[in-house]
Order: sequence, then C-alpha cells, then structure tokens
Amino acid sequence: MTSPHTLLAAWELRARKELGQNFLKQPSTAEKIVKAADIGADEVILEIGAGLGALTIAAARRAGRVIAVEKDRQLIPLLKAELLANGFEQVEVLEHDILSLDLQKLAHESGQPITVMGNLPYNISSQVVVKLIQERAFVRRAVLMFQKELAERLCAAPGSKAYGRLSVILQYCAHIRVLREVKAEMFFPRPKVDSAVLGINFKTAIAPLVGDETLFVRVIQAAFGQRRKTLRNALAGGLPPLGSEGALAVLQQAGIEPRRRAETLSVNEFVALTDVVKAYLDR
Repeated sequence: MTSPHTLLAAWELRARKELGQNFLKQPSTAEKIVKAADIGADEVILEIGAGLGALTIAAARRAGRVIAVEKDRQLIPLLKAELLANGFEQVEVLEHDILSLDLQKLAHESGQPITVMGNLPYNISSQVVVKLIQERAFVRRAVLMFQKELAERLCAAPGSKAYGRLSVILQYCAHIRVLREVKAEMFFPRPKVDSAVLGINFKTAIAPLVGDETLFVRVIQAAFGQRRKTLRNALAGGLPPLGSEGALAVLQQAGIEPRRRAETLSVNEFVALTDVVKAYLDR
C-alpha cells in the first residue's frame, strides 16, 4: 500500500479535518488489528470510514465479505483504485453516512448479523456507539478504533473518574476488551492523542435484564446529568415526574444510599433502580 501522504498528493487531495480523517500509515498496523480481532472467513464485515483502504484490504484477506462505507465522495475513486490494485475488486464500496445507514437491511441481505469495524472519526465516535447499541440485534460484534480517552471511558469501572453514561449503557449489553493500542505517530496526519482498538461483543443473553431499556437510558442520563450532585438530587432534577420525595423513595426501595453519586453505581444497580422507577411511575 502506498503511503497516505503520497496517495493524497497524487490525487490532489488532503485529509479533511472536519471529517476527523487520520489514515493509518503502515499496512502492518492494519494487519495486526485484523489479526487481534480474529476476523473469520464466515464474517460479513461492515467497515466504517474506509478512507484509503488500509483496514479494508487487511479485512478482505480474511473475511468472507467486506462492505466498505465512506462518506467522503472525493476518496471513493482513490479507494476503489487501491482495492483494485491489491486484487480486492469484490469489496463493495458504499458512499454513505454511517449514522443513517440501515444495518437491519444490510444484515438481512447478508443473511446474518454483521461485524462492524473501523477507525472511527473522533467527531462521531460516541454517536456510532449509540447507533450500534440501538441496532445490536443486527450486529454480531464490533472492532473499533477510538481515541484512547474515549476507549478508557467505555471500559471504565464504577468508582473511576472515566466511568459515565456510555460506560454503563455499553457494558449492560456488551463484553468489551482492549485488543491493542495504536500510537499517534502511526497516523497521517498525526493526531494529538494515541488510539486504542476495542473488541465489543454484544451479549446474546443479558442478565439481569432491565424491564424498560428506554427508561434505563433516561435514568442513566439523569443520574450523570450533574455528576457533583447526589443521586437523590440528580434524579429529582433529571426525571421531573419523580420529584425529590419520589427520588428518595425509589432509591431506598432499590437499596441505594440516596447520598451516593452516579459514578459509584454498578450496571446491575442501575438496572435495579430503573425497574423500581418504572414501578413507581406506573402506579
């Protein structure tokens, strides 16, 4: 694979900062990521932000089918040329915004849940995670590269500063592990921070299972809405139907000290709290 700097210059293109474009410089880095992810020949890969094709080519060597999604119209001809030059013209290239892509339709056409992978643009990383959570019935697993800070937040344990809304929501429905770290100097243009690749395997069975997942998200958002506040005050302010007395009542019923703060609660405690809140609101 030609270096990103040389490729872009040859096509009279530049990396677009507004799209969060940082391209892997070495094919060996992409190969190591795909190897660590243990991509199998039976998997259908949906790659987010294929860019110049580094991960695309590495994935195509192992997977049964690869669908490369790229939003930047200017990169599409370059990407197709790189795939052709490497003998992977069978890779499907889609010009599309991943946030509006119909994953259910893709999974249905593929006859199986898809594996999502990609070097995520920093400006949509959280939105992609939320989309995958919402549409996880059609996703087998995800192998995603994040800025290291966000990767740490997603993996964070209760009681840590990094633990927050996305930590709870993702850990509720998925097993997460760090596959490898990627230094900033491995990208062009070089970003300011290092990255980490996470393997996200969505659970086939969730236990304990929350009764109302939409309310679960609302409770978590309310709890973390003002981190310095106690849970009682945060829930009273973030879930107006409860009020201060209602917040106290549901916390006590869930066996949670009202003076605790959101970052101290485990995923299971948030599940228990949500079920109590639902029963309280449904009275």
